[in-house]
Amino acid sequence: MSKSVFVTGGSGAIGSAIVRKMTEYGWRVAFCYNKNAQKAEALAVETGARAYRANLEDPDSVNAMAETLEAEFGTPDALVNNAGKTSVMPFALLEAEDWDAAMSVNLKSMFLTTHALIRGMIRRRSGVIVNVSSIAGQRVLEVPVTYAASKSGVAGFTLGLAREVARYGIRVNAIAPGMLDDGVSANVPEQERNEYLRYCLAGRAGRCDEAADLVEFLCSDRASYINAQLIHLNGGL
Repeated sequence: MSKSVFVTGGSGAIGSAIVRKMTEYGWRVAFCYNKNAQKAEALAVETGARAYRANLEDPDSVNAMAETLEAEFGTPDALVNNAGKTSVMPFALLEAEDWDAAMSVNLKSMFLTTHALIRGMIRRRSGVIVNVSSIAGQRVLEVPVTYAASKSGVAGFTLGLAREVARYGIRVNAIAPGMLDDGVSANVPEQERNEYLRYCLAGRAGRCDEAADLVEFLCSDRASYINAQLIHLNGGL
């Protein structure tokens, strides 16, 4: 029987690439989305994946989605915490609400989803979690402070959780993509893009399907000896 995976933010650029890649490798796939119903429904039809709507910042919405997912799909063998976003605003102009919003979408949503689904993995004593961080939390780049801080927090969450749930046979890793050809990287100004490419050994932006390949590998048994790692995917910086 094929293994199953649940992907958050499945209708986004990286998320949809992950859904497609996991399906290509024979996984049973379910994903969630919040606002882009048309794109999510089209992806579900294209791949045969199940689509669930949820506000990942709302505990009640996440718990309701998890209950439905468990009933219709079962406890997933793997969870990919991909949902996240950024906004461009100088630090001096930030309000406390802006900070809270960034932490909520990039960290709280990951906590809520993992908290809701990990219980099934613990009962089964097996599972894999892959979190999507960013180079923004690991290198000195011209990116919003809120985004850098929240994505750095993904790495800390990964390490702490990996240590705690290893006893249940659950692996937890994260990837830190650099500039990609779509997603939040698509909004990078040309000057900053050229500066990145100047120092990137690959001399190009990465592709979302390359990030998806790495996620699929980490979810699979081929990566059974990889745990508590933050793996960079940046072309060499």
